[in-house]
Formats: sequence, structure tokens, C-alpha cells
Amino acid sequence: MECMWSRRLVLGALVLPLALLVFGDGPALRVPGAELASGPRPPRGLPQPAVVSRREWHADEQLVREGPHYTGAARAVFVHHTGNPNDYDCADAPDLIRAVQRDHVRQDGWDDIGYNFLVDRCGTIYEGRAGGVGRSVLGAHTKGFNADTVGIAAIGDFGPGAEVPKPMMDALVKLAAWKLRPGADPLGTVELVSTNDESRFDEGQVARLHVISGHRDSFETGCPGDVLYGLLPELRERVAKTRAAAPGHSAAARLRPYV
Repeated sequence: MECMWSRRLVLGALVLPLALLVFGDGPALRVPGAELASGPRPPRGLPQPAVVSRREWHADEQLVREGPHYTGAARAVFVHHTGNPNDYDCADAPDLIRAVQRDHVRQDGWDDIGYNFLVDRCGTIYEGRAGGVGRSVLGAHTKGFNADTVGIAAIGDFGPGAEVPKPMMDALVKLAAWKLRPGADPLGTVELVSTNDESRFDEGQVARLHVISGHRDSFETGCPGDVLYGLLPELRERVAKTRAAAPGHSAAARLRPYV
């Protein structure tokens, strides 16, 4: 349950400003609204998958402490799991997501739910952090590497012995293919600069990571579980094929990854 139940803040005599609590991993913030017109700009012809909005899953907007901040279009995707038992009814997924939101805000001290998106066992995609599904919202999902990335959480616990439902994998493929910026190679690697010493990399260190990575690649955690982590090579292959098949996505574009 490392992804959902992240390290609790220690309450003591030292009171940190709220901005430090939320953005302590120090990504450089863009001007809010700077990407309103362009959004993530997926490969031409690749449609946005259906996404359940925050209004539809009844996000508790009273919990939100600050409006969204924006970053660059996603150069990488980080895959997480929430740690929930896997036998939930998909009709209960909104309840589970609201519990994640409460935990991230009330116990972790963040402004809102940390993940940009969540996916349930039936393959339903949910909007996570507020700010617009078609925009590059700065999340709080991967300490040290929230800038220019997107965090997607699979609802469940995918440790040893678990199974990742096919509808969930299909949804992860569609979402990752759509959110990655043009030119990103799902089969390749990307260089990202760590913004927090609590990650696997010192602050300021350049980390070479998979364009589609698991949370454990950048942070000391078992997330997203051994089983889902073991499926990441398949996920990369499927995302690459999906993007390559999009109308107008030329071979030349596939050869120009952002690194």
C-alpha cells in the first residue's frame, strides 16, 4: 500500500508553509493557464478516452486547498497502484477514490488528490487532480518527478499473486498513449532532473528513466506491485503500437523522442 498510504507528515514545533508541504519536491511551475489552448497535443487522430469527471465521482472540492498548477506536456508516465483490495465492486470505485483524496489531503498535507488519473478493475478512467483532463496538471504522485509527467494509479493491490484485469490494462494503454506528448517514445527512455533528495536520486541529479515507468523506478517503494510492474514492458509495447497506428503519426515522428 505504499502508493496510497504515503509517508505521514510529522507534526512538531516546526510549522512549514503550505506551499512547501505540497510542492516540496520543487518542480519549476509554469504560469497557470499557459497550456489552455494546446493541452497535451497527442498524436493527430488519437482520441481522448472516456474519463469520469470529478463532478461525476463526487470529489470533495471543499477539501481542495489550492487551485491547480500546470507543467509541461508529459514526457513520461508513472504507473502506481492504490493498495486497495482487488475484490471491490466497480460501482464502489468513486468511494475508494474519495478515500484516497481524503488521505492525500488530510494525512499527507497535499492540496488535492495526488494522482492525475485513476483506473478501476473494469477499465473505467477517472479524473484525479483538478485542473482539466486535457491539460498538463502538476500532480503530487512521484516525489522528485512531478514536473512534465503524468501519474496514473491502478485501483487495487498488484503484489505477488494478483492479477491485472484486461479492461484495466486496456484503459492504461489508451490513457498513456493519449497523454504522452508528441515525439515521446513509449519504448524509450527520458532524462528527468530530480527535485527532491527523498527520491532515489539526489536533488539536481539527472535520472534516465523509462518513458513509461513504475513508481518504484524513482522512489523506494514496492508500488505498483510486482505483477503490474512486470507488465510494464507489455504496456510500453501496446502504447507504442497504439500511437503508431494513429492517423498522421509518421515514422519520422516515432524517431524523435524527447530526452
